[in-house]
Amino acid sequence: MVTRFTFRLYKTVVAIVVTASSLCFSQSRKDTVETEILKVDVYKKDFKEILPAQTISGEKLERLNSQSVADALRYFSGVQIKDYGGIGGLKTINIRSMGSQHVGVFYDGIQLGNAQNGLVDLGRFSLDDIEEISLYNGQKSEIFQPARDFGSSGSIYLQPKTPQFKFNKKTNLVLRLKNSSIDLFNPSFRLEQKISDRVSASFSSEFLQSDGIYRFRYHKKYPDGTTAYDTIAKRFDSDIKAKRFETSFHGIINNGSWNIRSYGYLSDRGIPAAIVNNRFDGRGQRLVDENYFIQANFRKKLFPKLETQFKAKFAYDFTHYIDTVSSIKIQNQYIQREIYLSSSNIYSVTQNWDFSTSFDFQYNNLDADLVNFSYPTRYTSLLAFATTYQWEKLKFLGSLLGTFVHEDVEKNAKSPDKTEWTPAAFLSYQPFDYNDFTVRAFYKRIFRMPTFNDLYYTMIGNAFLKPEFTNQYNLGFTYQKSFENWVLQSFYAKVDGYFNKVKNKIIAAPTGNMFRWMMLNLGEVEIIGTDVNVQADLLVGNIKLKPLVSYTFQRARDFSDRNETYFGDQIPYTPRHSGTFSLMSDYKDWSFNYSFMYVGERYDGQQNNIQYNYIQPWYTHDLSIQKKMNWKNNQFKASLEVNNIFNQYYDVVLNYPMPGRNFKLILSFTL
Repeated sequence: MVTRFTFRLYKTVVAIVVTASSLCFSQSRKDTVETEILKVDVYKKDFKEILPAQTISGEKLERLNSQSVADALRYFSGVQIKDYGGIGGLKTINIRSMGSQHVGVFYDGIQLGNAQNGLVDLGRFSLDDIEEISLYNGQKSEIFQPARDFGSSGSIYLQPKTPQFKFNKKTNLVLRLKNSSIDLFNPSFRLEQKISDRVSASFSSEFLQSDGIYRFRYHKKYPDGTTAYDTIAKRFDSDIKAKRFETSFHGIINNGSWNIRSYGYLSDRGIPAAIVNNRFDGRGQRLVDENYFIQANFRKKLFPKLETQFKAKFAYDFTHYIDTVSSIKIQNQYIQREIYLSSSNIYSVTQNWDFSTSFDFQYNNLDADLVNFSYPTRYTSLLAFATTYQWEKLKFLGSLLGTFVHEDVEKNAKSPDKTEWTPAAFLSYQPFDYNDFTVRAFYKRIFRMPTFNDLYYTMIGNAFLKPEFTNQYNLGFTYQKSFENWVLQSFYAKVDGYFNKVKNKIIAAPTGNMFRWMMLNLGEVEIIGTDVNVQADLLVGNIKLKPLVSYTFQRARDFSDRNETYFGDQIPYTPRHSGTFSLMSDYKDWSFNYSFMYVGERYDGQQNNIQYNYIQPWYTHDLSIQKKMNWKNNQFKASLEVNNIFNQYYDVVLNYPMPGRNFKLILSFTL
């Protein structure tokens, strides 16, 4: 059994932080008559971002019929979500078919890590505390950032809400309750307190419980096309009981800012099993998670041309996997620890030329109660140099990232040390006198390290795996225009064409015994695609309309082995065509939202693009209506959502059925 001393130490630290926040909340109020908004991070330089992000923020997040971050990301182009069904099922994201491990997920500016398997479960991040979600292809095209921000093929930034105070208020309190037809009970609250003119604090907590039982249709065909099964059944093993708590302090100093954030998430959930061989009962597999981290950020302008920032983080993750029903009884426990330190500096050579250097250090350790486990420890250092330059209507960003990895193990062979230097270059140009039209392009070479599971998992890992490299090429344009005294208030369009190549792709191959697989560097995948995003703002009388359209075309082909029958075939679970349409409308205190999502035909994990592996397209229609009511300076909201209106039965991942038609009621009260 692994030690949990670090966990107890962390709980003590969190308790101190929470107690301190409670004392701060008892501060008395001072009455003022003017509107007052405390914004913590007030000192920011415009670093001339070259590539625009796909962004959803503010009230839009509340109106997309989304329970978690993973649900909201479905409305971005170029992404595939793997969803294993239900509220408690694992949810991961894949950007432009390069693999989930190539996606960096950043929470309040610091990356969320998982050295064990490289995946971040986006289902455990609620939208109640998120102010903005941004998705970048390549990387965030600014240079004043940690070195680790340069190290992903694609990035998702989750920006939590920061305290804002209007009028003479010093305290904000939001109470929210969600209930749905899938036995969902989800209360939450968020408390914000203004401690002084320069310091504020927030505390939020959430409880989520659901039995996860819902009806679905199961049908299967024989290879000759005749029906094998076609029935309506109930989904089990998707129950969840989870608690989340989060505390943050924010402050501003002369020419700078700081913040400290602690986070905890505890869950006990069933693991949905695949529906195969006409078996619908529960399998008894469970997952117990305890995830904690505390992180801090400090940023200050030291001299007129020099600015610096420091980031630090400690994370502790405990996982308990239970399977007491299968023929092989399993009870495995894992503990991950991470320490992360970062220093970034930017110097303005001229008004149009900036230069930055960043250095990060990261420590990862994995314990487990497995027989003959390696107990790996990884030391990662990252050094980044970057520059931006603007000459009239041309903008350029270039970066070079050095990654240095050393590992130690207590048993078995260890992975060799690795040193890699990877470049990136971004360009944008405005060819006309007006600034409505911009052409842009980028190239980036980056890699992802094999995970601890890839390298050291008992009887499976291969300590000598090479990193998995991607080369990305992108060409696109952006057009935006505002209109006065028109029904059409504004119009925005973003179109990108891209080519990605993944080399040394890490795969698992059977060795004749289904319990003993081996990890190999075999894969080579080429991806050609197009992303389209269009949105507009219209005003028809007193009705505001905001239509949004996203479309993705992808041809992602496997060129790993010419001798295989699937050589040149579309890789599993990647549709060639997918897209979304949503329409938001506002009239006085009423809001209405309609959304449509389409995912085209795909093939399952058997790799060959043959009829037997074919998965039909799926699409859903969702509706929601919201009413706002004000009482003095307080606001009450009531929302009714109808998801999957036409009760379509579909699988995102084959044999993991998704819910049919369901309803959700959301009540929130703001003090």
